[in-house]
Amino acid sequence: MMPDTPLDATVSTDGLQSSRRVQIQAAILLLAAFLALAAAVLFVLNARGYFEQSQTVNLLSDDSEGVSVGMDMTFSGFPIGRVDRIELQSDGKAVIRVTVPSKDAHWLRSSSVFTLERNLVGSTKIRAFTGILTDPQLPDGARKDVLRGDAADEIPKLANSIRDILRNIGAMTDAESPLNATLSNVQTATARLSGPNGALGLLLGNEAEVKKVYAALERTNTLLARLDTVATNAAGAANSAKNVVDKADGMAAKLDARMFGESGVMNDAQATVRTLNALLADARGSLAKADGILKEVQGAATNTREATQDLNVLRADVESSLRKVDSLVGEINRKWPFNRDAEVKLP
Repeated sequence: MMPDTPLDATVSTDGLQSSRRVQIQAAILLLAAFLALAAAVLFVLNARGYFEQSQTVNLLSDDSEGVSVGMDMTFSGFPIGRVDRIELQSDGKAVIRVTVPSKDAHWLRSSSVFTLERNLVGSTKIRAFTGILTDPQLPDGARKDVLRGDAADEIPKLANSIRDILRNIGAMTDAESPLNATLSNVQTATARLSGPNGALGLLLGNEAEVKKVYAALERTNTLLARLDTVATNAAGAANSAKNVVDKADGMAAKLDARMFGESGVMNDAQATVRTLNALLADARGSLAKADGILKEVQGAATNTREATQDLNVLRADVESSLRKVDSLVGEINRKWPFNRDAEVKLP
């Protein structure tokens, strides 16, 4: 066997270095793949909330059909929890464990209500309802009964209701049913309404009563016509009386103005009376003087001439007073409207 040459040693060293580089690259590639896989797993776990603080709620239901692990529990349409386990208890009830993140746990209170709804179309839904948000918060691991709303369960009830409705409709449309009798009566009433007497014939029922009503209406119309005539006459009489009253009021106003106005008869009569009183006072004075003179004539005959002169003066005074009285009486008779034969008697 021939000994190794230097060329062979060089080739062997280069192959060993190349093999090591491939191994290093393969290890780096495996490490990178492992790190990428670990990052993907951590991302998925983080996305599914495995690293968040959470609490659980155990929902008790008679039937968990349609519920699967991973389905959401919603509150006001937003997912706040996820089903992570479904168990069957010894009493036959299903326990649905829902994990709720701590940041959304404040929506669940001690008075919250949970429902399990199964529709004819679509998947099953778990919903939470909280009416009073000030109630104590639901503790971790609380057990709550879930209310089921299955639309398929309502189908038999709906079918029974429809069957009852159809039975009632059949009874209503029967030939001897009260509805048919009522419709017959309605048809009869409609025929009477369309007859010559109309609604009056429908109300009274026979022709004789209708004729009586018509006769009463005619008498009422006649009476109303008479009442209209009487009312018209009364209105005319009232107008005439009003005219008479108006005329009387006008005459009374004129008479009042004539009698008691500023230049009325009463004012003139009062002035005349005052003048007459003054004249009568003058006449009384003159007569008193005459009485004195007559006494002097009877007592003293020697003074006849002087008495005669005094009597002439007195006579003139008396005649003057009488003329004044006569003119005053004439003026009173001219101005006084009520008594034309008034006399003034002198004492």
